[in-house]
Amino acid sequence: MTFTKESNRIFCAQDGRTLAEVTFPEAGPGVVVIDHTWVDPSLRGQGTAGQLMQAVVDLLRADGRKAQATCSYARAWLARHPEAADVLAPDWCDAPEACKLF
Repeated sequence: MTFTKESNRIFCAQDGRTLAEVTFPEAGPGVVVIDHTWVDPSLRGQGTAGQLMQAVVDLLRADGRKAQATCSYARAWLARHPEAADVLAPDWCDAPEACKLF
């Protein structure tokens, strides 16, 4: 699967339709907050959300940025992947958990 990377969003689209995305707006200097992951039902259960999270970690690592997380999926994924700890802000899990419904 090919992802398009923007400064605060990574997504996959086909025929003008978004099929999967993760958003991470700036929370402060050098820090983003991963606030939303979404995968189209046709792609669920195939590891797409995990691939998106790995792409975020890789991008943040390359940019020297750190992450907080309010998205419940992102929090769970980050907790299961200690190898991503280097991109976590010290208070990465202190913000209230939230979800965005679209």
